Amino acid sequence: MTTLHIFNPEHDIALASGLSNFTAPHAGRQLRYDLGWIPALWAKQGDYILVDDQDIATKAVEKLQKKLALPNVNFITQTTHPIHPDVLAPWGWDAAIRSRLQRMLPDSQLLPSDAQIDHIRQLSHRSTSALLLKHLHATLHHSALVGEAIECHTANEVMAAISQWKKVVVKAPWSSSGRGIRFVDQSFTASAEGWLQNTLSQQGSVMVEPYYNKVKDFGMEFASDGNGHIDYLGLSLFHTRNGAYTGNLLATEAYKRRELGRYLSLDLLDEVQQCICQQLSGMFQSYQGMFGIDMMIVSSEANDTQARLHPCVEINLRRTMGHTALALTPLVNPQADDEIVRVMRIEYEANQYKLKIQRP
Repeated sequence: MTTLHIFNPEHDIALASGLSNFTAPHAGRQLRYDLGWIPALWAKQGDYILVDDQDIATKAVEKLQKKLALPNVNFITQTTHPIHPDVLAPWGWDAAIRSRLQRMLPDSQLLPSDAQIDHIRQLSHRSTSALLLKHLHATLHHSALVGEAIECHTANEVMAAISQWKKVVVKAPWSSSGRGIRFVDQSFTASAEGWLQNTLSQQGSVMVEPYYNKVKDFGMEFASDGNGHIDYLGLSLFHTRNGAYTGNLLATEAYKRRELGRYLSLDLLDEVQQCICQQLSGMFQSYQGMFGIDMMIVSSEANDTQARLHPCVEINLRRTMGHTALALTPLVNPQADDEIVRVMRIEYEANQYKLKIQRP
């Protein structure tokens, strides 16, 4: 069974637009151009990978193959014909990638319908994260869990939330990492008000959450089979700067659990993971593919030494850099040596995006 893989990192922005005829911003196009080969880290022998430039992809993977045991894959471009994959596996499904693949594979029966794409878009709305968050609280009743989120359709509703929580995070329903988010307090600026009105006009609502003092970012990575079964794949310990992703830890699950165990009960983490699989098996019954859930550890309240867990900051209904790190870890550390820890970073230097594996 042969898979056609596509790295479309502009997915979140394309999803927000809802357009099939979508042109990604320059940064998104360059990220795809420079790193389109990334699916080689999880592809199988003989799979296809759609790239913008075959030479760049081939050279990047040949360089990695000197250090890592990567399979032999076939890099193709939009004009490569004919190919007959058995599975289509983009980074994330949206109307734009469906339209692109339809032009390349006009007779394919593998493409999702317009209705399926719209369903994925609706599931990707941040209100889905709020619904899961509410369910986790209601099911687990754990004092170490925090997190609230409400959907607001008017500026007055947002102002009421600010009055209640004093400092909040306002999020566009659909947006890419580090974008579409504003930190707002009672000194509501003209700039923030303009962004709010624009977002309400374009997307119909915003999600509002109380602000928490974050101690550590992490996530859990999953796969849905499209028939109501969710597989838990592992933990993702990652770094951000100004809300934007900068890198992932490459380490064994035992090491990552020990890191999180410095702050939280591992039994609680396991309960959260199991509850997510149970709840989303119904909600994601018709979604087939990868997804990740961002979480964070927040500082304790006054006079309390216990850190707290926000178990669902957001759901990313697509493959994530956390999945990439999980695929890369056994290649970097084939002996599963607990002491080998590396960091995977995406860096921009000399007018080019590069994936680097470094010591912490």
